Amino acid sequence: MKLAGKVALVTGGAGVIGRAAATRLLAEGARVVLVDKDEQGLRAVSAQIVDERLTWIAADVTSAASVAAYARTAFDRLGRIDIFFNNAGIEGPTAPLVEFPEDRFAQVMAVNVTGVFLGIKYMLPVMADGGSIIVTSSTAGLRGAADFVAYCASKHAVIGIMRTAAIEAAPRRIRVNSIHPAPVESAMIERLERARAGNGDPGAVRQRFIRRIPLGRYIEPEEVADLVLFLASDESRMITGSMLGIDGGSLAG
Repeated sequence: MKLAGKVALVTGGAGVIGRAAATRLLAEGARVVLVDKDEQGLRAVSAQIVDERLTWIAADVTSAASVAAYARTAFDRLGRIDIFFNNAGIEGPTAPLVEFPEDRFAQVMAVNVTGVFLGIKYMLPVMADGGSIIVTSSTAGLRGAADFVAYCASKHAVIGIMRTAAIEAAPRRIRVNSIHPAPVESAMIERLERARAGNGDPGAVRQRFIRRIPLGRYIEPEEVADLVLFLASDESRMITGSMLGIDGGSLAG
């Protein structure tokens, strides 16, 4: 097993990527702590993944006190943290920049940027040397997208946090990388399809999105989990400060 004896903490644990990552990390021998604001969702995931090595903590990633508490609680509960999958995020509304609601922009930035910053700030001190931090960005973190200003801005911003953390954590051999999925089969992409369709057909929007992916389909959550496993394991021991796409070729053009 690639992660025997390791402990992983996964934010956004009630979502499909968090659930898939937890399943994959558990299968490779890790103990896993899921973190999410959605306590009901965490309970549902725990009911689906029946494993005594899986625990959860309800927390708000935008609150420094809440993040500090989940970091300390996880460490006190399990005695070590080797892997931090900094994954929590929201997409926000779809609207042109000049019409984008300012309060919703702030909300997206709070979850997607401040949440990443606080997570690394409070997790680094309790992480084991030689560990791995994985930040979920997006292909939208590497290019623009009309009507999606907050999400794009937030996913660009976390690259700067990741690179800074990679430099600062290197003396402890803690690796810090970001992953950049294309659209993932999830409730999030379904909401985006409906928003972009307006009164039209969400299926047509889906086909338009898929045409931008050379390999011809959305990414499955389990495929994102496979990349997370690689970055969590010693197989990636000399990879840090990097942006890894899982995008079906959409970033090639």
